Amino acid sequence: MEENIEEKKINWKGIFNYFYNVISWTIFTLLLIIGILLLYYFISVRLYATKGDRFEPKFSVYTIVSQSMEPTISVYDVIVNAKVDNIDDVQINDVITFISTWEITNGMTITHRVVGKKIMDDGQTCLVTRGDNNTNDDQTCVKKSDLIGVTKAVIPGLGKIQFFLSSKAGLLLVVFIPALYIVIKDILKLFKLAKASDQEEQESKGLKKR
Repeated sequence: MEENIEEKKINWKGIFNYFYNVISWTIFTLLLIIGILLLYYFISVRLYATKGDRFEPKFSVYTIVSQSMEPTISVYDVIVNAKVDNIDDVQINDVITFISTWEITNGMTITHRVVGKKIMDDGQTCLVTRGDNNTNDDQTCVKKSDLIGVTKAVIPGLGKIQFFLSSKAGLLLVVFIPALYIVIKDILKLFKLAKASDQEEQESKGLKKR
């Protein structure tokens, strides 16, 4: 009977360790991705501050905050854009990120799909765009000077983690709780070492008395 109870304890411990390892590695991987993106963002900001408008990053990262591209791209998805040197290389059906020049959204960063192309009076190409969740085309045509890049990757839901980690609750979860866990673990380890040392000392005294 005692052996069966001991086996159950070992099994529960193994299951707990398995899920703990899975959760730990998942959090570590997500934090690593966020860390890389933040590092790239920091480097880009520094380069832009140094070079000004002359600096155009090869890649740019944005978190989606509107529903205009659903269901293809959802709110809190993170997108990675690649810079385009020639606007004619952009194809219809590509998803692009650009700076809006429409009076209502002027200056805002928009990510929409290319649904057509136009030739302007000066002979240059501009891109007609529309959100997948919208019924009408965007009011203004995207020029090369307003184009940030073509979306090459979408990381679903990563923005939720980004916003959460920037909150007080996220800071508590990521910094305070792990730190508290490490401190408690070290304290328990010290207690175990102290207890083992006392036992050795008592056994040593017992042997001397004999």
